[in-house]
Amino acid sequence: MKSQPELFERFRALHEQPGGFLMPNAWDGTSALLLKEAGFQALGTSSAAIASALGRLDGRHAVSREEHIANAQLLGRLTDLPINGDFEDGYGANPSDVAATVEAAIAAGLAGIGIEDTSADPANPIRKFDDAVERVRQAAKVAKGRIVLTGRTDNFLQGRPDLEDTIKRLVAFADVGADVLYAPYPTDMNAVKAIVKAVAPKPVNLVVGTMAGAVPWAELQAAGVKRVSMGVALYTRVMGDLRTAAQQLLKGDLASASAGLGYGEIKKLIVAATR
Repeated sequence: MKSQPELFERFRALHEQPGGFLMPNAWDGTSALLLKEAGFQALGTSSAAIASALGRLDGRHAVSREEHIANAQLLGRLTDLPINGDFEDGYGANPSDVAATVEAAIAAGLAGIGIEDTSADPANPIRKFDDAVERVRQAAKVAKGRIVLTGRTDNFLQGRPDLEDTIKRLVAFADVGADVLYAPYPTDMNAVKAIVKAVAPKPVNLVVGTMAGAVPWAELQAAGVKRVSMGVALYTRVMGDLRTAAQQLLKGDLASASAGLGYGEIKKLIVAATR
């Protein structure tokens, strides 16, 4: 197993390589092993996928910090790849709690961690500007030189398509020490380009694409995006396939419902990873 400092350095270097990189999000051991087998160099966790798999809602602190860290450790232990933790708002009411979460992530062997400006309150889902910035500031004090810190605003995701405020937040996160900046689902590619320009030279993460739909990786690279994650998209893709299989099974089509990856192949991956 590689040490946490080694994994951090590998993850940091990926953000500096020409053209950037793709970082899919796993949610359990087998999904992580399949993504490693495909050749990906780093993985993210997905708070939404973890919550959904447990029958809970994302962004409500329904998955505890301890549960999320345990999930991230599992992905790292099986794959020996850099793992980026999608850790909602960093957990806890105060900025000092966020700093403690970053410290716990480092101790758990993670290479990266994301801190977003959400509040877990559906009535007021986005934290006030000063509070959000202070939480990233305290996270950065712990993270510096030890773990890649992503500062994230969920304005667009929470129905607040305010590009000016989004850029203001991302620039502030960069100024207080965030290594990567991230705003899920900007309205369009013009917004993506504006974000990239505003926080340059720091790298920008984008999830899948924009509110207008998925965008080809080559087009995102041309716009200056350095990292693309998948968020919950791979999990929902698998759940979509399961829904189809369930409908086939209900009709009595056993062959179609049971077609897919053989368990023997999964077993081989797990045996190889745990030897």
